[in-house]
Amino acid sequence: MAMAKSLAPPVVLIFALFCSYAASIASSAQAAAASSSDDGFLQCLSASIPSQLVFTQSSPSFTPLLKSSIRNPKFFTASTVRPLYIVTPTNASHVQAAVVCGRRSGVRVRVRSGGHDYEGLSYRSERPGEAFAVLDLSNLRAVRVDARAATAWVDSGATLGELYYAVGKASNLLGFPAGLCPTVGVGGHFSGGGFGMLLRKYGLAIDSVVDAVLVDAKGRLLNRNTMGSDVFWAIRGGGGESFGVVLSWQVKLVPVPATVTVFNVPVSASQGAVDVVTKWQQVAPALPDDLFIRVVVQQQTASFQSLFLGTCDALLPVMSSRFPELRFNRTSCKEMTWIQSVPYIYLGSGSTVEDLLNRTTAASVFSSGYKATSDYVRQAIPRDVWANIFSKLAQPNAGLMILDPYGAQIGAVPESATPFPHRAGVLYNIQYMNFWPMAGGDGAVQTKWVRDFYAFMAPYVSSNPREAYFNYRDLDLGENVVVGNVSSYQAGMVWGHKYFKDNYQRLAMAKSQIDPDDYFRNEQSIPPLANNK
Repeated sequence: MAMAKSLAPPVVLIFALFCSYAASIASSAQAAAASSSDDGFLQCLSASIPSQLVFTQSSPSFTPLLKSSIRNPKFFTASTVRPLYIVTPTNASHVQAAVVCGRRSGVRVRVRSGGHDYEGLSYRSERPGEAFAVLDLSNLRAVRVDARAATAWVDSGATLGELYYAVGKASNLLGFPAGLCPTVGVGGHFSGGGFGMLLRKYGLAIDSVVDAVLVDAKGRLLNRNTMGSDVFWAIRGGGGESFGVVLSWQVKLVPVPATVTVFNVPVSASQGAVDVVTKWQQVAPALPDDLFIRVVVQQQTASFQSLFLGTCDALLPVMSSRFPELRFNRTSCKEMTWIQSVPYIYLGSGSTVEDLLNRTTAASVFSSGYKATSDYVRQAIPRDVWANIFSKLAQPNAGLMILDPYGAQIGAVPESATPFPHRAGVLYNIQYMNFWPMAGGDGAVQTKWVRDFYAFMAPYVSSNPREAYFNYRDLDLGENVVVGNVSSYQAGMVWGHKYFKDNYQRLAMAKSQIDPDDYFRNEQSIPPLANNK
């Protein structure tokens, strides 16, 4: 099912808060950079890109366009270093031109597909005076599904919701293993790994990627064969923005049954939530791979949210024998098709499949800033620690925890098969989040809570390195240091080993092959290894 002109070569509820705007002023240093690069960059672009697709800070549409995909308003303030230009390409040649012109004129590009980067690095910089343009890929969002072959080509500017919608319309017996939030952009999600409620059955989104189209720093249009095996390996979990502009992805679709079952069972502290979460740690990673049960712990309640690839009748005996502590019963079951489950799990009852096509988030979300980070757990956390955790979550200005179980297929893939190394031996991933009203302050109290809670959790999570999920990006883990106009490999190890473990070195080697001059660069991009210290 084609939703727009495709780049694919013919051959070759809490969760709404994740998916989150305001206004900013360019620094004087950036203004100076603009004046020195304006003529060269814009003149170069004019030969290849229609002027209506290029916006400068003086363009009336610049600020609304910049806001349109900003999901965390704390990165849209007077002090935010924003782009000098926004380019909205409608085909691959526009992207190629933007990269070539950017290199010629000293303007770097940052790539935005959905704008959900937790640190906003797809549309802002931490470095005052940096001259950069945003390549906004929202016009490049075609999805082409071949149901008979069980494959699809999807452009990086498409959202997960648009991908799911196209797959569901093509067949109710096909699905795709990726995230819950439908407004997340495919480009960033895929290139960082991408997991959702099918991960125990089918692994990560990147485990189903079979081809990709990339524009490199020389402006070349490359596919899996022409970019080479090391670069193709790197963009599937190592952050595509470090290696070029990934325009589109070919993926294998996965079989799903005609009926799936979802449930959401809340358990309060007074109902024994501490005991049930403690038991969940051992049960959830060892359940049949058709069953995924995550936990959202907030204040004094643990909500057990599940997707089962089958009927309620098939689920009941599994829950009764494997997880009786949850006291699950038939009244908790809701049966539907897989595509119906996607909006239901994220948006709740009353949602429709058509809601997946909404690329924006509720206006109320834009009033809240947030801070997030992550951990991996390889040994079950003792009950007394969970009792302490619940106490901390009951404090004023406390955040929440989201626990996603691993095991089964995600753990069957070797650590080195993709840059994503958190595989065998992982019980579950933790995401910590805290939110605050932008009208009520700068979030300092809530941010401190996340940092303090992260420090408290250190003895109970993975170590050497303390692992983190790249798609839950956190600059507290470290930032690049630029030496001689190239990001330092050694400095990058501080955060790189947390995200990628031993795969960090191979990522840096791939970077040296495709972008040795470090043109594609941000605060946590992969540094090139060659001639680096």
